[in-house]
Amino acid sequence: LTQSSIPSTTTINPLKINTHENPQFSWKHDSFLTHSNSDKLAKNWMEYQGINNWEGLLDPLDDTLRSEILRYGQFVEAAYRSFDFDTSSPTFGSCKFSKNSLLTRSCIRETGYKPIKNLRATCGIQLPGWIDRGPSWVSTQSSWIGYVAVCQDKEEIARLGRRDVVVVFRGTATCLEWLENLRATLTSLPDDVPNVGSRGGGAMVESGFLSLYTSRNATCPSLQSMVREEIGRVLEAYGGEPLSLTITGHSLGAALATLAAYDINSNFGNAPPVTVISFGGPRVGNQSFRCQLEKRGTKILRIVNSDDLITKVPGFVIENNDMAVNVAGLTSWVQKRVEEAQLVYADVGQELRLSSKECPHLSKGSVASCHELSTYLELVNGFVGSNCPVRATAKRVLGEHHPKKLASL
Repeated sequence: LTQSSIPSTTTINPLKINTHENPQFSWKHDSFLTHSNSDKLAKNWMEYQGINNWEGLLDPLDDTLRSEILRYGQFVEAAYRSFDFDTSSPTFGSCKFSKNSLLTRSCIRETGYKPIKNLRATCGIQLPGWIDRGPSWVSTQSSWIGYVAVCQDKEEIARLGRRDVVVVFRGTATCLEWLENLRATLTSLPDDVPNVGSRGGGAMVESGFLSLYTSRNATCPSLQSMVREEIGRVLEAYGGEPLSLTITGHSLGAALATLAAYDINSNFGNAPPVTVISFGGPRVGNQSFRCQLEKRGTKILRIVNSDDLITKVPGFVIENNDMAVNVAGLTSWVQKRVEEAQLVYADVGQELRLSSKECPHLSKGSVASCHELSTYLELVNGFVGSNCPVRATAKRVLGEHHPKKLASL
């Protein structure tokens, strides 16, 4: 990877797909991202941020909401394009571009946003001493995970109807992040008070995700502290005007976005509306965690590809009052063992469910391609509704020829 080119290969990981596309492809020159119905968005921005849980906007998919989802998808694309994936590089795990040039150098369209903070995540796994004798990229503990950007363009603020702050997270990229993903048992959130009468006690989340969000080392503060510090600055600077916080991410980034939203609403009593737009995210926590998210007013829109295996892990979702049955035929004995192992999860927020099988040129894609961010954006662009899954006239987000996919691990 170089700073001046977009490679023609892609690294495929279970919880991260690096969606580098055709070298000539640029969000700036692709017309599927249109800002139609600007007046509608400005007047009803709180509805598009989920104040009414996107009621009446998902099926069929409202065109303005479609444009907003795709717009936030480009911020995640920028995070992938900005990350240094080259394991032979001394800067592996860092951002290839300066903070001020991040969005322009990553070849996305003009956004009107200015990056104001780089974010890093640290793995909490303790490695044996002999691991230091291996390649340095194997034991990379802290790496660039995303950024915070604030809308500064007056015309864009007027179009949006408020000043928007976006927090963006990429998916899995390092070996230790892989290992964290595999720590699937649930663990209690720090300082969480169990909900009386709730099944499983207090709010619990996946151990590895929480570790990535809260771990720190001697040279790098935790992702949690960086998010809190920057949101505090944002509220101090812009708290007197219409403001929204939108947190977005793909795969592992979707999980971190959910944790960040929970954390912000738990620690800032004066927080503006907090919305999560997630793509291909795994499950994050249990039913109590979901209840706490709802209680705090966090709005989450999960974009899910039915053919994407990552959205079906970790753990199980077992029927419990209003919970859906995701594991059919579990005996009471097996169910009890699953609960004792802290593997009972709950899906959160509202879901926009799509399917690669409904799209002719994506129906024969691999398991990995079903998880790609570019696949998600193409499905969103083409989706009409449950009765008409794909628009016949939808323009493709991907280039005419898909690059070869090379598995690195």
